[in-house]
Order: sequence, then structure tokens, then C-alpha cells
Amino acid sequence: MSKVCDICGKGRQVGNNVSHAKNRTKKVWNPNLQKVKAVQDNGAVKKINACTRCIRSGAVVKKISA
Repeated sequence: MSKVCDICGKGRQVGNNVSHAKNRTKKVWNPNLQKVKAVQDNGAVKKINACTRCIRSGAVVKKISA
């Protein structure tokens, strides 16, 4: 599974863990991705990886189960 949001393109960010002694080790922050069934522009329903910010803001139109 790729760690990129299909809506906004948000991906992983890299940086450093910094200890009290100023030792630096690499660290990775991954976005909070969820697999959701979303309605596409043509009306088709498809599973996509969307970050929680896109889901919360309404950028993702979820499939309504009947």
C-alpha cells in the first residue's frame, strides 16, 4: 500500500529524533490514511486511500450504503 493520499497527495515526511543529549536519528511521519469507498466523478464507486483531513473536510464523497 502506498503511503500517499489519493486526494491531496500528502505523503510521508522525514526528519530527526532529537534526544536530550542532542543525538539525531532519522524519523518518518506517515499520514493517517484510511481505505474508504468513494464516489468518483463518473459516478463509479472505488476504494481509495484518503487521509483523515480530506475525509473530515468533505473532499471525499463516501458511498452511501443502502
